[in-house]
Amino acid sequence: MIEKPKAWVFSDPRLKDMRQDYAAYTEEDFQVWKILFERQILQLPKAASKAYLEGMKLVNFTADRIANFEELNEILRQTTGWQVQVVPGLIDDDLFFGLLSNKRFPSSTWLRKMEQLEYLEEPDMFHDAFAHLPLLINQPYVDFLEKLSTLALKHIQNPWAIQLLSRIYWFTIEFGLIREDGELRVYGAGILSSAGETSYALSSEPSHFPYDVRQIMMTAYWKDHFQDKYWVIESFEQLFASLPEIEIVLEELMLTENKN
Repeated sequence: MIEKPKAWVFSDPRLKDMRQDYAAYTEEDFQVWKILFERQILQLPKAASKAYLEGMKLVNFTADRIANFEELNEILRQTTGWQVQVVPGLIDDDLFFGLLSNKRFPSSTWLRKMEQLEYLEEPDMFHDAFAHLPLLINQPYVDFLEKLSTLALKHIQNPWAIQLLSRIYWFTIEFGLIREDGELRVYGAGILSSAGETSYALSSEPSHFPYDVRQIMMTAYWKDHFQDKYWVIESFEQLFASLPEIEIVLEELMLTENKN
């Protein structure tokens, strides 16, 4: 049975009238989606995780058609029970983690302009949809996402705790690698949406570490250039199984911060 989200998910004024107006997409929007899609899809068969590639087949994204959230939500409803929630762009932590804890993945609907193909400071729909949404059909992955977000809500008034948990989110959901059949593969959306970082992350240039909760929580991340460190999981089940350790280490680090 699919759980119903808490009432606030629909009543929050920050989400008022938020929906995908598919008819509003312009010819440039379709061109941007097509260019980004075709450039990135060529790399993915040898770079992306099996779960992502399976998800891409299921959600049926194509180069000629911008992702349609209404159609996608029907597919997700029949698999993991998740849904896509349209948001205006970057949102506050409480709303972000609140949506995720209720199995609602926040996504913008606007696409970058042609002159922004190489760099965009704020994630657009291509990042949100192309890179994130295919993995929502993987049960251990979404279970991890839901429970991590529930933990974040528990500490939403503590900026240090949110920073620590954001590092876990950053180095897994956004910039995580997975080892499959002895080879490194990408599952992090921040990498999957970047042709340059896909090649870079799997090269010998950055450092690769086995997944380590404490190490990740003690590592700051960069938003304006490629990471120099990536953590590698062995499976999404391992990611989900790490949640109790995440909570323990979080409590330890918060206690240490309070003593200081």
